[in-house]
Amino acid sequence: MALSTFVKISGITNLSDARYCSGMYVDLLGFSLEGESEKFITPTQFNEITGWVSGLEFVGEFVTYQVSEVQETLINYPSVKWIEHDRIEPLVEFEGKGYGLIYKMDLQEVRHIEQEVAEKLNESGIIFHITSDREELDEEDLKAIKLISGHCRVILGVGITAQNVLELIEKLDLYGISLTGGDEIKPGLKDFDELADILEALEVED
Repeated sequence: MALSTFVKISGITNLSDARYCSGMYVDLLGFSLEGESEKFITPTQFNEITGWVSGLEFVGEFVTYQVSEVQETLINYPSVKWIEHDRIEPLVEFEGKGYGLIYKMDLQEVRHIEQEVAEKLNESGIIFHITSDREELDEEDLKAIKLISGHCRVILGVGITAQNVLELIEKLDLYGISLTGGDEIKPGLKDFDELADILEALEVED
């Protein structure tokens, strides 16, 4: 089996999510590496989780850290090959240094980004990860996403359900999608329903 599109799972905090997602052939597992984050994963926890999975790559997720802080942090996570940041300035400093780059952008920012900027960042290999506090997308949202996806690679992390995921990918010309890992009910026990339904909707025969 395989998935029909590029998939990133954000905010991984436990082995159950990681192993399930690995078995479903997702592309990227994201880990929050800022010490102040609620989902912060220590180097020890990171190694305990990632040591059990294979076939995918790992993303260090940052929100506020400056370039020097990101660099110092990544020393303790040598298997991280991707960097995601909520700010573009630190991200571009890593261009050409061997990392995959993801710019996490709120949907409100998407409405205002200039096409030339999107194209320039796309030339740098940067993927745009569109998120929002809202759970649903309206027509104006869809238009804004469609416009930017015509100029760069976009992974969508909002408004996705098992029922609409395939339609959104095709309609918005998405590079892929992003989903969020959850919390374990207790060690080894997870409620996978929503995550599993969406990933299963993306399954294709090899």
